[in-house]
Amino acid sequence: MIVLAPAKINPFLAVGPPDERGYHPLRTIFQAVGLYDEVEIEPGEGVEFVGQDVPPENTVTKALRLAYALRPDISSVAVRVTKGIPSPGGLGGGSSDAAAVLKALSLTPEERYEIARKVGADVPFFLFGGRARGEGYGDLLTPLPDPEPHWLLLATPDVACPTPEMYRRLDAIPREWRAWGDEPYNDFERVAPCECLELIDRLASFGAPAGLCGSGATVWGRFVSREATEKAAERIDAPFVAVVEALRVGRER
Repeated sequence: MIVLAPAKINPFLAVGPPDERGYHPLRTIFQAVGLYDEVEIEPGEGVEFVGQDVPPENTVTKALRLAYALRPDISSVAVRVTKGIPSPGGLGGGSSDAAAVLKALSLTPEERYEIARKVGADVPFFLFGGRARGEGYGDLLTPLPDPEPHWLLLATPDVACPTPEMYRRLDAIPREWRAWGDEPYNDFERVAPCECLELIDRLASFGAPAGLCGSGATVWGRFVSREATEKAAERIDAPFVAVVEALRVGRER
């Protein structure tokens, strides 16, 4: 079985103060987009990644370990992931890979969701896809109506944005927890490297709503047509640039 695991952007992401465990509650909007990792699943054992260096302990191995512990009766699988989503980039590639594996296992929807919550904050969203509002730690999801068809330009500068470090930077500055809003917003832009902010400004100069993907370093810009997106892409200088479509429920391939 081969599954395409999509990426996501966060058109809105407000980070709350850390709780007693150090975890941050979120107010966020998830939107699945047409950039994919290819996940091959078959009977057997082992996890292999192609195209990027991934640590031996990762979201896929964690999801499998939790699934086998919960359901010792399910058959083991071998997983081969061909990476097409930059990582780390704030696009949720690792979380999407884990969700793709969970969906391939003989688990109930309730079991998948409980395991997904333990693997990572973004994983539950990828069990459903489309567009959703995330609360709690990103795991309390409310499906949202599909947006109007649109295209996105994704660009990743040559800079690192390790998620733990980005949270540490954010916690070091005084701020209030942003209320819900309709305009693009991402708290991590307060502490993002200048390379990310310059790309966001560049996309905005084309008339595109733009922002940071998750904690970065990938940025997104929204356009009404593929032609307009491709024209903008020709004017962006970054190591990774992609033109993708916003996905609707049922359209993830």
